[in-house]
Amino acid sequence: MLNNFTGYNYSFKKKKLLTRYTAMDILEAVKSRYDKVKMSFDLGLSEEEVNVKKEDSCVIVDGCIFDLKVLEEILEKDYVYILNDEKSLEKVAFYADGKYYKLKCVARNSAPTLEINGINMHRIVGVTPWEDALMKVKAAKVGYGMRVLDICTGLGYTAIASINMGASMVLSIEKDLNVIRIAELNPWSKGLEDHRIKIIIEDASKIIREIEEESFDRIIHDPPRISLAGELYSSEFYIELYRVLKKNGILYHYTGQPGIKRRKDIVKGVSKRIMEAGFKVKVRRDLLGILAFKD
Repeated sequence: MLNNFTGYNYSFKKKKLLTRYTAMDILEAVKSRYDKVKMSFDLGLSEEEVNVKKEDSCVIVDGCIFDLKVLEEILEKDYVYILNDEKSLEKVAFYADGKYYKLKCVARNSAPTLEINGINMHRIVGVTPWEDALMKVKAAKVGYGMRVLDICTGLGYTAIASINMGASMVLSIEKDLNVIRIAELNPWSKGLEDHRIKIIIEDASKIIREIEEESFDRIIHDPPRISLAGELYSSEFYIELYRVLKKNGILYHYTGQPGIKRRKDIVKGVSKRIMEAGFKVKVRRDLLGILAFKD
């Protein structure tokens, strides 16, 4: 089955990254006149001790010169910045194909989210993106030796969490290569280098038809909102998900809360179409999604 698809070779690009919290730590070190301080340059995954020296309106951190005014401006931003080879700061964000992609800092020492055209791709209120992914994987009861289909790779947190929970392999489908390019700059996505995760850059609504039936123990379907990817909420797509899922398998389908402000509940329609595809359905409002079971 998997041999039919050409996988994308994810490669993490290690860079020194700064956020408003890094800027806060540097400015605090200057204010307190510390000459050494511990801080993180990989979004909280590790810490290192660095030398700090103030000179006029600048501060030197391990040989890198920062303008104090620039650091103060960063305090108000939620971007992630790369310290590039020219020792200047560059946003992990870009325009491409009519969209604006941004790696967004949501908390200190926490996994960032991906923002596309101002829309967050993870839950960030009361939960971190990493915790959000783990909750989805646990809800689907991913366990040892299972084969998982991960629809909409994003930053890869769900695929990585599935491996961490014991999955033997994950097939992760992502339509938008620009999303993976952001993930390649995100330290929290580095786990996508695991050989047990295979990424394919394809339209899931089309490539699903080429997957053999009953190939996966679990499916985690985490699509963009319905207004952006209606094909991933269609009856035809749910029928294909039922076909490729093994008997006694579980599907977790993230729905979010679209339409809530207009008092329009799309979950009812989604549940109906999933049931018509053959699944037994349990709505999980607490997880903003639906669990579906194949007998």
